[in-house]
Amino acid sequence: MAWRGNLSKGIKELRFLFCQTSPASSQTRDFVIKNYADLKTKNPKLPILIRECSGVEPQIWARYDMGVERCVRLDGLTAEQINAKLEEMAKAG
Repeated sequence: MAWRGNLSKGIKELRFLFCQTSPASSQTRDFVIKNYADLKTKNPKLPILIRECSGVEPQIWARYDMGVERCVRLDGLTAEQINAKLEEMAKAG
């Protein structure tokens, strides 16, 4: 997972959106709880925002250069699949 240390090279901001209580967001909540510290340690200057809102679909937003943003829906994905989506977003930057 060497790509985790390079997140801040292409991504300017990373946002996780999910519901605090819904079963659809449970995998995303678990992913954030288990991986936030590692992501932040490897990318200390990268803003990683956690947005919790009742009833929202779980998703990741990445902001790149020139204000370009990309969203990936995470509904029903496992932690490994979320990790793969995050890796795709990192490589797209």
